[in-house]
Amino acid sequence: MNRILEANGLTKSFGGLRAIHDVDLHVCCGEILGLIGPNGAGKTTLFSLLSGFLFPDQGEVFFRKEKINGLKPHDICKRGLARTFQIVQPFAGLTVLENVMAGGYNTLTGRARVMDWSRGILQEVGLFKKMGLPAASLTLCERKKLELARALATCPSLILLDEVMAGLNPTEVGEMIELIEKIREKGITVLLIEHVMKAIMKLSERVIVLHHGNKISEGTPERVTADPAVVRAYLGAEDEFSANP
Repeated sequence: MNRILEANGLTKSFGGLRAIHDVDLHVCCGEILGLIGPNGAGKTTLFSLLSGFLFPDQGEVFFRKEKINGLKPHDICKRGLARTFQIVQPFAGLTVLENVMAGGYNTLTGRARVMDWSRGILQEVGLFKKMGLPAASLTLCERKKLELARALATCPSLILLDEVMAGLNPTEVGEMIELIEKIREKGITVLLIEHVMKAIMKLSERVIVLHHGNKISEGTPERVTADPAVVRAYLGAEDEFSANP
């Protein structure tokens, strides 16, 4: 299967703290790849290295076989790699529609065209009826969907999702799982950071596990969650991995 994203030997330190050390990974076109690990394992730092928000001390990142090290985040986004953020921060003073349009302008031109495109995205994520409301009025689940909608509005071929289910109740988690499945059905490849193991087991073909900045395991969800090194990394919390899809 063709690889849409590949990273080799990524290393990043902050002063004396080594956040990522010699990490290799690849994402194949059309797959959902899960990225898990304890808090502080380096997952979001890795996302920032892949998307241009941080520059690696060592290593290289290739998107569609083009080296993207050193490119600005907006330039990487224009090439088709978008991301969401763990802490959602919509433009509170703008409407829901205007927030999504801000993403649409990254790759589209013309206000009417961007508006129509953004309305379609809002329909897909279930926020169409909220488009005229200020973003500040949304619930946490709705803000998570808005964050996802803004990323989708940039017309990505690969989207990096950083804990889009954090803080959601079981019903809302189920809705987000269905939404991510629909995104993949549209041909968008997904790299997903998540602590909700039900989602990881349901969605991911492969899973990578980080611990203290190192990749300690990779494989199918069933294989990875049975790996003794992974169980130890999660402080022996075997029950965390028993969630059924």
